[in-house]
Amino acid sequence: MSTPAVPSVLFVCVHNAGRSQMAAAFLAHLAAGRVEVRSAGSAPADTVNPAVVEAMGEAGIDISAEIPKVLTTEAVQASDVVITMGCGDACPYFPGKRYLDWKLADPAGQGVDAVRPIRDEIEQRIRALLTDLGIDATA
Repeated sequence: MSTPAVPSVLFVCVHNAGRSQMAAAFLAHLAAGRVEVRSAGSAPADTVNPAVVEAMGEAGIDISAEIPKVLTTEAVQASDVVITMGCGDACPYFPGKRYLDWKLADPAGQGVDAVRPIRDEIEQRIRALLTDLGIDATA
């Protein structure tokens, strides 16, 4: 009996400092190694948004060591599902990939009070994505 391939998901936003970092962290946490997770930005920031780090910490997930990464063609080609979050034309498109565009408020420049509802919406979307991929969330 062969082991099914682990699905690979790439989250893309402009700065890779907020939404895509939260989504990647939730997916990695809830899938517990059953999904390969990547995140990147079309114009990455220098650091992850501190309010995002704080909001994720409140949810029990530490992303303080994460660093925004630049979006590469290779990352897109290596992913089964590409989820974009407001990067528009900067997001590369490859035939045969599954693309989802999540319309989410941008936490850039926002305080933790504004980030919490974005975080909670992302968690719900990640749980739905896991269900769609046939994977039970661990928590």
